Amino acid sequence: MFTPEKIKLIVEEKMPGSRVQVKDLTGTQDHFELTIVSKDFEGKSLVQRHRMVYGLFGSAVGAEIHALSLKTMTPSESK
Repeated sequence: MFTPEKIKLIVEEKMPGSRVQVKDLTGTQDHFELTIVSKDFEGKSLVQRHRMVYGLFGSAVGAEIHALSLKTMTPSESK
């Protein structure tokens, strides 16, 4: 089972220096909203950014994580 804290730790570990916010949208710990601000997104399209994030969770997306709403920004975009 994934918790907001676990998701945040995974992102911070695999994307060091990122600012991460996670919300459990339904209280069932399988629908999340994830906001990430990272320099790793610089020069990447929205699709590339989302693929990067989905790749952090592997097969859990669509299984234990039923829904993942993403907001991905570079530091300059978040200002």
